Amino acid sequence: MLFGEAIRVAMEDLGLSVVGVVTTGEEALVAVRRLRPDVVLMDLGLPDQSGLAVGKAILEEWPEAKVLALTALNDRAAVDEALRLGFRGYLTKDTPAAHFVNSVRSVIDGHIVLPHRLSPMGGRSQVENDAALLADQLTPRELEVIGLLVQGADGRTIAAKLHISRNTVRTHVQSILTKLQVHSRLEAVAFALRRGVVRLSHREESEIA
Repeated sequence: MLFGEAIRVAMEDLGLSVVGVVTTGEEALVAVRRLRPDVVLMDLGLPDQSGLAVGKAILEEWPEAKVLALTALNDRAAVDEALRLGFRGYLTKDTPAAHFVNSVRSVIDGHIVLPHRLSPMGGRSQVENDAALLADQLTPRELEVIGLLVQGADGRTIAAKLHISRNTVRTHVQSILTKLQVHSRLEAVAFALRRGVVRLSHREESEIA
């Protein structure tokens, strides 16, 4: 609870409104139903149940919610599971307050945020090699499309930027999902960020560092 109140103060000091702080999964579900917040910061270490399970329940009941995992652990498996469930990212509790708030703002803007130290690096495992093979199937145009998805662009924006129809955008997106063996745009964006499929600008790198 002390950590939650500290985050509340930091976020309110930097201009974000906090509508509630709760300490259990059951309280979180009740609060989300009542308050309908734009972003839910979900501690994975809840006393009554898994934060991943609570986040999943929130997203099943209210898909518009942007759920951001929060934990004290640098756990790559938890990152993978959170993204698979539809979370918008993952922050550790040692994240500096100002960066924490910027990350929440980034999630509100449609981005996914990941700790830099949990992003792909070093020697690749077989899973990473397999992922690279999937990514290599993407055409230059599909890489442009997924790059814009990473920036939070919707279909209309992508169509305008690439001077193509929205139907063509949908065709490219479906091809991307098929080639990457994922089921949603969010999963495709998570794949692109974690596997380095697209190159980010300096500003975007700071948002997920």
